[in-house]
Amino acid sequence: MEESEDSQADNSQRKTNNANMDREIPGSERLKRKRNRILKTAGIAAAVILAAVSIGSMMRTSVAESDLIIATADTGTIDVTVTGSGTVSAAFEEIITSPINSRIVEVYCRAGDSVKAGTPLLRLDLQSTENEVSQLHDQIAMKNHELDQQRVNSDTRLTDLAMQVKVKEMTLSRLEAELRNERYLDSIGSGTGDRVRQAELAVSTGRLELEQMRQQLANEKRVAQASENVKHLDIDIARRNLDEKSRTLNDARVSSPRDATLTFIHDQIGEKVSEGQKIAVIADLGHFRVDGEISDSYANKVAVGSQAIVRIGKERLKGVVSNLTPQSQNGVIKFTVRLEEDAHPRLRSGLKTDIYVACDVVDDAIRIPNGSYYTGPGSYDLFFMTRDGKKLEKHEVRLGSSNYEFVEVLSGIRPGDRIVLSDMSRFKDSSSLRVR
Repeated sequence: MEESEDSQADNSQRKTNNANMDREIPGSERLKRKRNRILKTAGIAAAVILAAVSIGSMMRTSVAESDLIIATADTGTIDVTVTGSGTVSAAFEEIITSPINSRIVEVYCRAGDSVKAGTPLLRLDLQSTENEVSQLHDQIAMKNHELDQQRVNSDTRLTDLAMQVKVKEMTLSRLEAELRNERYLDSIGSGTGDRVRQAELAVSTGRLELEQMRQQLANEKRVAQASENVKHLDIDIARRNLDEKSRTLNDARVSSPRDATLTFIHDQIGEKVSEGQKIAVIADLGHFRVDGEISDSYANKVAVGSQAIVRIGKERLKGVVSNLTPQSQNGVIKFTVRLEEDAHPRLRSGLKTDIYVACDVVDDAIRIPNGSYYTGPGSYDLFFMTRDGKKLEKHEVRLGSSNYEFVEVLSGIRPGDRIVLSDMSRFKDSSSLRVR
């Protein structure tokens, strides 16, 4: 009986609820509920925005200590350097050029091959040069025959003149004997004065003729010697031409002048090459140098013999400026650095490097480590770490000269100050930061 009454009560309650659901909710009630939902959503959004702004503000005014590169200023010596750029090149490189106008007949090696001294690289067409060498041999032989012929002719002529001189000497001796006889006859009264005078005239004439012939013989000897010297000179010139052509012919048989690596070869068979044209390049790829460039504003600070540091990544290689161009080209001067370790494993031909050339020494300078923040002498805004390590404060400082390790401090920093060297450009509008 009680269960029946309870069941009837439940049925009655459900009917009442259904009736309430079917009844329309007033408009004021719906508006109130909607406004409550909007206010609730707006409150949540405002809380989120406020939290984001708070976090962003905190991030803008603070920095994690783990993100900072901090260095302590100290006092010491700075070897002042000027900075340039460089390219690693083979320490030895030789360009082989064509000695003649020719064409390539055969190629024996390829770029990248290691070659020994005397290794044939390629062969040029040498027919015309060989013909020229042959012609020069013939010319020298002909000139030697001409010299022999000239010597024979000169000897014959000089022999005839020498014989005539001897005949004239004998004639003069006879005339002198006749003069002595006439003078003797005249002294004993058997001769006449006219005959003595005739004999004297004959002797004088004979003496002049003999002197003339002797002079002619001497002149002929000098002429013959001069002509022979000219012939010798002509032959010497022809021999020098032959030697030059022979060297050219040997050079045209192109071979490596030393042990090296072939870095380039003109390998187009049949192609014509002109005299002086590059046909091969050999290099010693086991040893290197650095070809550098630096602004011409530093021209008075770089000299042959200056110490230099070449930076390759984290490696620092010592060297010396061994060559310097005397003139500026496009605002830069070029120089060469000879390395102490020219076979260092990090060296590769064509590798780009930074070069620091020493130009001065500053003693007892306040200094801080060099870094990306430094772009040259001038004023900088740097952050200082406070003594308690909880805050960074920005100060203006003046920096001077530098080398690859340190920067000279002119003002604004004292020894012991802790300076932030990392990139702080995102905090350029902040004068102080919290360290978290």
